[in-house]
Amino acid sequence: MEIDFLQYQVRNGDTLTSIASRLGMTGEELKLFHNSHCPKMDKVWFENLNDVKNIFVPTHFKTESQKENERNNILPGQFSDSFWAQTYSINETFETTFESSVNIDYTIDVNLRKDQNTGLYILSYNQRDFKSGGNEPDDKVSGLSIACMKSIMPLEFILNEQGRIKGLADHKKITDTFTRQRKDLEEFYVGEVARNYMDSFERNISNEVFLLQQFQSTLLFQTLFPKTDWFRRKIKWTESFYFVQNSFPVACEIKPEHKNKEEDSVLTILSGKITELCTSQEIMRGIRLKKPAARPASGNIVLEYTTHTKNKNLLQAKASVLLSHEEVLIHQHHINITQG
Repeated sequence: MEIDFLQYQVRNGDTLTSIASRLGMTGEELKLFHNSHCPKMDKVWFENLNDVKNIFVPTHFKTESQKENERNNILPGQFSDSFWAQTYSINETFETTFESSVNIDYTIDVNLRKDQNTGLYILSYNQRDFKSGGNEPDDKVSGLSIACMKSIMPLEFILNEQGRIKGLADHKKITDTFTRQRKDLEEFYVGEVARNYMDSFERNISNEVFLLQQFQSTLLFQTLFPKTDWFRRKIKWTESFYFVQNSFPVACEIKPEHKNKEEDSVLTILSGKITELCTSQEIMRGIRLKKPAARPASGNIVLEYTTHTKNKNLLQAKASVLLSHEEVLIHQHHINITQG
């Protein structure tokens, strides 16, 4: 149990307040504590303890302020470069009503440094070892897609004070890198289809705003780079999330919950539901309509973070988004992020 207790023998002149004050409690707190541990017939209701022989008192009482401080001491609260491990294994599953389920695995490497000239935090991000359904892709289109992305890795992002991705550190470096690497890609991937794909890829990465949104709107980035104040929230609040990549962020009501998972780790659960008046079709297409939605989208998002109680390191993160239309599930996406 969190609080052990013992029986205190009431003496002449004792009151609820006098006993409670010696324990660092209020009389009301002691009354509630005693009544929660004793039989119904022995409950205490009055300040005066006449005819009361014994009262249950806590041996290690903690005020709400002390409990709050203890909770805060084991949860991440400030932006720190020690929050992320260097390597994470990723598993993602995509399901829609119209297509079969897709399961992918890959590994990411992250490294955070502080730029001495600008004082900004720069995050290096690398993605590798891509597999689909447990196997390396064997079709040329998938291979080309992975090769193009691999050619511009690692990418460098700027993080804000809340730990969120806010920009690209050097966009020109990305486009110049692909221009150089494309010559090697064209030697292996030949033909009109490959050339058209590389043209499209080059156009997309040349648009800095679009390229940044491609990453910011992924469930991976939304999960892996949480706002630091999410972990210490105690009441509901509104936050916007992308339910579909390259769509638009949708306002959700988020409810926080904390659980001690093991002795050295704590689980933070953020459960949200869509509150914005837009349709599921708008979200899937990424286009907001001007007229109000007659049948707003129904959707949920759940983010789970397991962090170390001492070094506040992110051990594991899970997230799920589910989008429905008229009570029919049309899109769901799950991700599991694990250290190592």
